[in-house]
Parts: sequence; structure tokens; C-alpha cells
Amino acid sequence: GQGAAALAAGGIIPTPATVAQRPGGTYKRAMQYKTILFDLDGTLLDTEKLYRRFWVEAARQMGYPMEDRHALMVRSMAAERAEPLLRREVCEDFDYHAVRALRRQIMEAYIDENGVEAKAGLLPMLRELKQMGLRIGLATATPEARARKYLRMVGAEAAFDAVACAEMVAHGKPAPDVYLLAAQKLELPPRVLLGVEDSPSGVQSAHAAGMMVAMVPDQDQPSAEIAALCALVAPSLAGIAPFVKESLRRL
Repeated sequence: GQGAAALAAGGIIPTPATVAQRPGGTYKRAMQYKTILFDLDGTLLDTEKLYRRFWVEAARQMGYPMEDRHALMVRSMAAERAEPLLRREVCEDFDYHAVRALRRQIMEAYIDENGVEAKAGLLPMLRELKQMGLRIGLATATPEARARKYLRMVGAEAAFDAVACAEMVAHGKPAPDVYLLAAQKLELPPRVLLGVEDSPSGVQSAHAAGMMVAMVPDQDQPSAEIAALCALVAPSLAGIAPFVKESLRRL
């Protein structure tokens, strides 16, 4: 329809899993409760580049030969998965928890001095979603106090109706726990929610929770396998509100 044509014209990459094409119409009513969940780092805030930088800086300060590609491997990944991966890929005596603690310390010092950047179009998108009557939740690996601090820094905290963080659940992304908790806080079944993510781990998390997923890739483009889990792959946050509008029109 015209809405789909407009989405395509806006530079949005249609995937094999668009809402209209979902087998059996699994997600046909995904937007019926007008609720959307966002990841934070890399999706709403331009902070993934800081994680990449400071993971490497912290590791090298401690004498480990970590490279940028290693930091990219573990973005948005729970410690239980990231630790063995880095021991395998960097060196077998890699002290994940010590390096992570130093990374947090030097990254927080940097942010306290320099602030955080919102992703392009964040505030206009939030305003438009609110004007459409949507409730908005957060599902993030970042601890709650820090997540709220970052959202305040960019003037976005008030837009969120619920916040779910990995520290509140047993398993972080790519496990579905944080998205399931967000759905529980909003008192809605996951299947009626849309999750918006930037990373492969995040997409797998939202999909495993049973949600429709939209992806706005940040540090690299998704593989065919990851793109196939998404109803939408958009180049920026500007693609989200038109997609939601079209999804609501289909109801």
C-alpha cells in the first residue's frame, strides 16, 4: 500500500519478515496495545562507540592485547557469554570482571565530563510516538541508575513508562529475560509488543521474548540471519514512527 511505498522511499530496508508477510500473521496485532520497547546504548544513545573505545583502553591498561574487533563481538552481550568469548579470543587469562570494572570507571569519568550524545532524531521520534498515544519502555543492559542518568542528560527520561535492566534479571541479552521483565512491568504479553534494537544480541533477545522486532543497526550491518528476525531494518530512528503508523493502520 501507500504506507509501505512511503517506507521504502524513506530508505528503509524491507526484510523477508515484514509485518504483512509474517507467516500466519503471527504479529498482525503486535501494535494493538500501542506499546514499544527500546534498547538504550546504540539504539537511543550514541554510546556503543564509547564502549568499544573504553573496553580496549581498559584491557590494554591491564596488559591484555584486546582489539576493537573483540569489543565489537561483545556489545550488548551478558557477562556469562562475553567472559568465555573474550578468554577464547583475546587470551585465556583475560580477567573480564576486572577489565569491565576499569572500563566502567574510565567511561563514566569521560561521560561526566563530556556528556552523552542522543542518536539522530531521538527527541522528535519520542514526541511523535507519544502524540500517537504510545506507551514507551526501556529494555537495557545498562544498570538503572546509569540508564536514567543518561536519559536525563539528553532530555528523554520523562518519555519512559517502564524501565527494565539486565541487573534486575537472571540472564542478560541475548536471553529474553530483560524484555520479558519489561512486558511484565507494562502488564502486557510480549507478543503484542514491538522491540527496537541496534545489535545482534539485542535482536535475538527481543525475538526470543516473542516480540516483533525493528532494528536500527549501529556499529555494523546485520547478517542475513539477524535481519530475518526483524520486521524492519531502518537506517535511523526516523524510520520507527512511520513504521509504527503503518502497523497501526493495518490493525
